[in-house]
Amino acid sequence: MALHTAYIGAGSNIGDRMDHLAKAYHRLLHTPGIENAAASSAYISEPLGITDQEMFTNMVFMLRTTLSPEQLLRICQDTETALGRPRQHERWGPRVIDLDILFFDTLQLTTPELVIPHPELHKRKFVLLPLLDIADPYHPALAKNARKLLEECPDTSKVMQQKGAPEAPF
Repeated sequence: MALHTAYIGAGSNIGDRMDHLAKAYHRLLHTPGIENAAASSAYISEPLGITDQEMFTNMVFMLRTTLSPEQLLRICQDTETALGRPRQHERWGPRVIDLDILFFDTLQLTTPELVIPHPELHKRKFVLLPLLDIADPYHPALAKNARKLLEECPDTSKVMQQKGAPEAPF
């Protein structure tokens, strides 16, 4: 079975954000079909959309997996639910955990449930900065690596590396 590389954007802004991120990371790492993982540093960022809420802590997880993109999406959704995020939630609202598939190899996929690469990742410093901690993947639709996307990113929000955060694997 083929081994794929997937990148997962992870964020939290409710409760113990680092604990939620660590639990999500460990749950993914111990999922059958996921053979290896790495995690970026943690970054603090301003909320987008609904700005009257707590700051977010964001990370990116790199996974080596034999799962399909659809299977990985279900695992991410199950992880969100297990950590207390309701399936129905306010868009842009506060959340215990948010897991988004950013890249899956160089696959381009659009279904009603899933778009890969993530359609907004090139507009978000809070995704690109942690992503570049662990890799510089190629965006097949935009024909640019993540480093170039960051250079051209229109996002002017404040994103700061969290000092004193535990390193993966937490």
